[in-house]
Amino acid sequence: MQKQNTLKQSFVLQGKGLHTGLDIQITFNPAPENHGYKIKRVDLEGEPVIDALAENVIATQRGTVISKNNVQVSTIEHALAALYAYEIDNCLIEVNAPEFPILDGSARLYAEAIDTVGIVAQNADKDFYIVKHKIEVKDEESGSSITILPDDKFSVNSLISFDSSILSNQFATLGNLSDFKTEIASSRTFVFVREIEALIQNDLIKGGDLDNAIVIYDKEMPQEDINKLADTIGIGHKNVSGLGYINNKPLVFDNEPARHKLLDIIGDLALIGKPIRGQVIATRPGHKINNKLARLIRKDIKKNDVQAPLYNPNIPPVMDTNRIKELLPHRYPMLMIDKIIEIGTSHIVGVKNITANEPFFMGHFPDEPVMPGVLQIEAMAQTGGLLVLNSVEEPNRYSTYFLKIDNVKFRQKVVPGDTVIFRLDMIGEMRRGCALMKGYAFVGEKIVCEAEFMAQIIKNK
Repeated sequence: MQKQNTLKQSFVLQGKGLHTGLDIQITFNPAPENHGYKIKRVDLEGEPVIDALAENVIATQRGTVISKNNVQVSTIEHALAALYAYEIDNCLIEVNAPEFPILDGSARLYAEAIDTVGIVAQNADKDFYIVKHKIEVKDEESGSSITILPDDKFSVNSLISFDSSILSNQFATLGNLSDFKTEIASSRTFVFVREIEALIQNDLIKGGDLDNAIVIYDKEMPQEDINKLADTIGIGHKNVSGLGYINNKPLVFDNEPARHKLLDIIGDLALIGKPIRGQVIATRPGHKINNKLARLIRKDIKKNDVQAPLYNPNIPPVMDTNRIKELLPHRYPMLMIDKIIEIGTSHIVGVKNITANEPFFMGHFPDEPVMPGVLQIEAMAQTGGLLVLNSVEEPNRYSTYFLKIDNVKFRQKVVPGDTVIFRLDMIGEMRRGCALMKGYAFVGEKIVCEAEFMAQIIKNK
């Protein structure tokens, strides 16, 4: 199992805000397990903290803006894209302004800083959002759409399209997050000259210049009007002799705008709060449609306390029946687990195939066979016992016993033909031989049973 990651140490960056024009300092700090991304406004009284989650997004015009209790932070997507691409799960970001600094308009400096301070693995297992079926969102007005498909890793394909003689159709792809630094991170944000006046009127891009954005000149304007725009923003005049890109630095990539849109997708999807296993295909993406997808996934995450584990019967188990018998003293008819398909330091996933030949169906019930709820809990406990006993020496000398069972819920019948998947997670560290666990039983994507229980490991006499 992959472990959660955080930064080895803090780092600080400084620059102006794209929209506010303020001089901004931002600090990225290590954070504990299961912390996620949080943003602290250190310039405000009480230093309020905002969870970087999709449901806290309040605006998506020329950047992603999150807010909580009337405190907001904007232009967060480039930094979050870097954290996500480096597979950092937990980070506390401190900023002294209502937006992140734009830096050079890309995620390059964030990536370089992460490389400098390094990443450290934590004890907790990563909690992935596994895409199990096609998810699609559309915006009929703009023609934007994003589809996410099942896959065993995270990848992004981005297609942009504009009514422009300079920037029409471009395509970019990222097959592996390990390529983010070299293929995506240095791609800068972009703007059309014809958009600048409207952005100024909306009190935006006060900190924009020809170094932190690609500026696209695709419709001729009098040089006098171009000079006026430059004066309004506060940058030097630039004589424009023809259509094209007029920023100070040349393009890093021929398709740099498409790569930057891909960068934005990663940053906006980081707001679901979990790493994703799935393939993202985006057509004419933007912050609005990106957030629409992220919110949809967040609803699914909140609706289901835990996602059903991914079960592929073609993959050999982590523990087969023989190994299970080495750890557990149970035998027929009370051995309730067929195999273990996943195990980490604090969680385990087991499988039980329910057949019509189970002995308990003879009396429960002959004409309507239903697996007794107490045996579902027993199977769940055996799965948890395997997690604990797998970590001790000479496990055959120990047994596990129930001390307490709480918050048991049965949501659906378990009948012959069902394959039940049990997922057990440790709640805190094991102390004095006692383990507190939260367990779920799934049939397909549905939770059929859940419970919390405490078990004690006792050495056999």
